[in-house]
Amino acid sequence: MRAFASRWWPRTLRGRLSLVALTTATILMVILTVAFNTVVRRHLQHQADDELRTRAAAVAATVVTEGSRVRVLETPGEELLDTNVWIYSGGRLLEKPSSATATSPLTRAAGRLVARGARHCVTAHGHDEARLCSLPVPGGKGAAAVVTALDLSPYRSSADTMLFASLALDAAMLACTYALTRLAVGRALRPVRSMTEHATQWSAIASQERFGAVTRPAELAQLGGSLDALLDRIRALLRHEQQLTRELSHELRNPLARIIAELDWWGARPRSDADTKATHAAIADAAQSMRTICDTLLDEARDGAATAPGTADVLPVLNRLVDRLGPTKEGVEVVVTAWDARLSAGVPDALLERIVSPLLDNALRHARTRVEILARAQPGGVHVEVGDDGPGVPASFAAQLFLPGRRADPEDGHGGAGLGLPLARRLARSAGGDVDHDARHTSGATFVVTLPAG
Repeated sequence: MRAFASRWWPRTLRGRLSLVALTTATILMVILTVAFNTVVRRHLQHQADDELRTRAAAVAATVVTEGSRVRVLETPGEELLDTNVWIYSGGRLLEKPSSATATSPLTRAAGRLVARGARHCVTAHGHDEARLCSLPVPGGKGAAAVVTALDLSPYRSSADTMLFASLALDAAMLACTYALTRLAVGRALRPVRSMTEHATQWSAIASQERFGAVTRPAELAQLGGSLDALLDRIRALLRHEQQLTRELSHELRNPLARIIAELDWWGARPRSDADTKATHAAIADAAQSMRTICDTLLDEARDGAATAPGTADVLPVLNRLVDRLGPTKEGVEVVVTAWDARLSAGVPDALLERIVSPLLDNALRHARTRVEILARAQPGGVHVEVGDDGPGVPASFAAQLFLPGRRADPEDGHGGAGLGLPLARRLARSAGGDVDHDARHTSGATFVVTLPAG
């Protein structure tokens, strides 16, 4: 049964609404048709009864009940009055229609009606339906009654005609209702189809168009707002995915370069076992660094992901970063200084590396002779300053330092995609800290990392 209903149930909203409207209209039409035809049949019956009582009253005027006998006066037009008329004196039949016999169904029905007394009307069912009404004739000692009959065929024919006409009208109304409902629903859903096509097109070409830019009815405006929010979320997810891809490639570039350099150095000429082991160790360290980078960035990229708790010894982490640098730019010295060798930050080692590493790469890229890393304790946290003696940050570019993909001079000959500083700040903020540019240093650039104390 369910499979049958599912097969015939319309699949489109337009079809379903049209079917619901047609079903509702059908039920309403059936109720109205039944009520209308019931009222019509009752009205026709009352008309028949009124005609019978009028004829009975006319016949009763010819019946004389004074004295001990009941007499019927002869009057002009008596033939019309005697048609389907029975006159009784007590229970005795005085006159009857010439076409009726004493044992005919109508005569027997008239006798039963007189026996009940008072004024009554009944319907006799025989070869043809007939309506009979009785009228007692008062006066004198004799008890008389007049019964008149009327063939109901014309009334039934009128009632049937009204029924068929109402059914035909119902069918026409239902057809019009279904057609108009489909037309109205189709016109109402036309903006929805347009919005669906636009949504498909805009998502495919990454358009910045919005549904809210067009005036629509309240319901469609609400739908448009929801679709705009959905499109914005999709675009935000795409931007987030693209940013994560760029950051991964940016961070993995250095350890991958170390692996390539170690393999090139090892393959340049025959090496001893000690050299081979050292190369293997350097490659393993770079691979572990790549794995740590991936884990750190992926964990941070998850929606709502909180930074895993941990404590990092600041000085060993900074020294390890410097040791992994390998050969630096000729003439550039990297100095690590900590006011307290036991200084610790409230973040994992890997996260501290990922925060400081882009700042260190950036400093090495622009330094002339010296890069200095200074770690010190501050009230409620740890500060790590990474500074260089390069050209510094142009004042006109200071406001764009931490915007992804922005570089002060893209043609300066240095590699980089403008992602290191934004990544460092985002990772620091995920741990409750921050990364800022210290504009007080005019010789070179200095960036300050603020992290919670460990």
